[in-house]
This record gives sequence, C-alpha cells and structure tokens, in this order.
Amino acid sequence: MTATGDLPAFHAALKDELTFPLAWGTSPVRDFDAWRRTARAVVEEHLLVGRQDGTPYAPEFTARSDGDGYARELVTLSLTRYGRVRGALLTPRGVGPFPAVLLLHDHGSRFDIGKEKGVRPWYDDTRLASAEEWAGRYFGGRFVGDELARRGYVVFCADALGWGDREPLAYERQQALASTLFHLGGSLAGLLAREDVRAAGFLAGLDQVDARRITALGFSMGGYRAWQTAALSDDVAAAASVCWMTGLKEMMVPGNNTLRGQSAFHTLHPGLARHLDLPDVAGIAAPKPMLFFHGGLDTLFPADGVRVAYDKLRAVWRACGAGERLRLKTWPERGHVFDAAMQDEVFAWLESVSGAPA
Repeated sequence: MTATGDLPAFHAALKDELTFPLAWGTSPVRDFDAWRRTARAVVEEHLLVGRQDGTPYAPEFTARSDGDGYARELVTLSLTRYGRVRGALLTPRGVGPFPAVLLLHDHGSRFDIGKEKGVRPWYDDTRLASAEEWAGRYFGGRFVGDELARRGYVVFCADALGWGDREPLAYERQQALASTLFHLGGSLAGLLAREDVRAAGFLAGLDQVDARRITALGFSMGGYRAWQTAALSDDVAAAASVCWMTGLKEMMVPGNNTLRGQSAFHTLHPGLARHLDLPDVAGIAAPKPMLFFHGGLDTLFPADGVRVAYDKLRAVWRACGAGERLRLKTWPERGHVFDAAMQDEVFAWLESVSGAPA
C-alpha cells in the first residue's frame, strides 16, 4: 500500500510493514533456548536505558507496624542511579523464608497514589481515602497486597516515576516527561522496565524471601509490567497479568489509548515492534508459569487483539513443552477490573505454582 500523505493511509501503510520477523515460529532461530536469548537481547537493546546492576540498593526502612497477620514497613531504595524510590513492604508473621510477590501498580491516570493502589496506606489518611476509592472502583474494595500478605506472601510494591511520593504527574506532563527522556537518549518505558527488574532483584535478596518463589503480579499497566518483568528478570519465577495483553496491530485502532500518546509512553519501546509483537516479548518468559486474564467487555483491548495474543502465547509455551504452565482466560461479563472473584482465582493459581506458604 502506498501512503498518499493523509494520516489514515500513512498509518495503515506502516502497520502493514510490521511482520515481527523475530517472533517464535517466524524467526530463523529454531532452537527455543537460543531464540529466547536472542529475543531478550533485542528487547534489552530497545530499552535504551542502560542496565543498573552495579547500583547499590542502599535501603532505608521505617519502623514496622502491625497489620492483620503481617508486618508493614516503608523502604526507600535506589532502583537506578537516577533517584531514590519508596515502596511498601509487607512480611507475614512466622518463620520464613516466604514466597513473595512483586506487586506492580496500574496507571489509571491517577497519580496521587501509586504503591497505595496495591497496599493499604497505613501511614497517610489522605492517601487512604484516595486508595479506598480506587480499590472500590477496580479491586472489589480489596487491597491486593494486604490480601496476599495475609495469605503468607512477602509483598513489595513501589511507586513508579510520577506516582505517589515521586512527584505526582498531571496527565499532560506525561508527554513532556517522555519527550525529555527521548531527547536524553532513553525512554520512559525503558526506565520503568529497568526499575521493575531491579525491584525483583531487591525482593530476591531479602532474608525473609524464598528467592526461588517470586511472582510478578499486576493489573492494567501493572499487568504489562508483570509479564515484561518475567521476560527480562531471572529473579521472577512466574507472573500473573490482568487486563493487559493484545496484539499490537489489533490494538492500534482509532480512539485507542495507544495512539494518543500520554499513558502509551509507559509501554512504548521505540523500534521494538520492527522485531517483536507484544505477546512475542511476553513469550521470552516461557517456560515459566504465567497467567493472563482479560475482561470480555474491556474496550481498551479489542477481542481480536486478545485472540491473536493468546494464540501466539499458546504456540510459544507448547513449543517448549510447557503448555500446562500457561493459563489464559477471558471473563465475558467483566470490563477493565480486577475484582474479588478474579483475585481469588489468581490467588489459587499462585498457590499452585509457587507452593502454599508455610
């Protein structure tokens, strides 16, 4: 197709060029382990932000307080050399080491709370009011992190750049932040990916954590972050992603958020789509146990895009003999939510793949 100068035709012409030549089954690399290494290296290159392995975490902990069967504390640490990050850490009572969950918060265009979307903020009444409203809207009135800690998991949830304690963004400022990082030779999505991988490493290094049993879990943008971290981090043994998986081309339709800028920059790695589709990147995590949930009424992720993605994911896990480790489900009557029934299924799955907490 020849682009004639009008935007719709130009857009369609560029979409037609996306063939994802490094995808499993399309790539000339036929050995699965070799493909996985090759694909991960391509993703790493397109993060644009360099690895941060040598940066000391240097954690500073607040005094512990009691939750319902677990201890709560805030921790400030360096996930990259560019700044300090605050997170909430929940530790079950009892004798560890415990399995752990890296809980990754959503976007939602709500920036006054970040970690507080997953962990009930015991330290700030103003944020508590905001967090309770958010939990009621998307999580069936629950705080997923607290639910997990009560079930015997160590939970760590940190603010992403622009949320909570990290200078809350106005919605319009995302565009400026993304542009600034592009000019500096980096990307907003790449920085977020590096931070999430480092957060997994921090969790794996805690004395109370069984480093063999760490799961990444998230809803919406947090779901994207969960499967991406599983693909890029050897510290993550499994991942559960709720309401964020699709084929890229099928998502790129008029009116979709991915074409509007703003929030899209948190998941946009420049040039990566010339090589791999979104489910291809998630497939790098195979053969780890992975769960993907989709709401049938979720307008952010068109049904055809979810079908394309699920088909690709099935093919990858089957190719490495791990088809039984992949859980894919569409909830026909759900929209863009992670309600109590969905959480209960995730918790049961988590116990099945990580083992019941001691």
